[in-house]
Amino acid sequence: MLVVEAKAPPLQADQDGVIRVGGTRVTLDTVVHAFQQGHSAEEIASHYPALKLADVYAVIAYYLDNRESVNDYLQQQATEAEEVWREIEAASDYQLFRERLLARYRATQQTK
Repeated sequence: MLVVEAKAPPLQADQDGVIRVGGTRVTLDTVVHAFQQGHSAEEIASHYPALKLADVYAVIAYYLDNRESVNDYLQQQATEAEEVWREIEAASDYQLFRERLLARYRATQQTK
């Protein structure tokens, strides 16, 4: 007789609160964004060899069953990333480094 048992999605939050898939470094964001762009589970698994195909399917199923909460999480992650970028770009050492890189780039463009 076939025994049917429910299995939790292979999602774990790391110490920073980022949700990762199947014990890998691949994030929920990565899988969901690839799926939203039209990639199949097989394509996603082939692009991220650390992922098991069954885990990709489980994450997609979880997303489809919990779109609102997953989209809220994705929005929260995007907001936090924007805040971090603003902090990085506001740092004076970053601005100096950026200006040096731009100057070096302009110099290479003038010699071409």
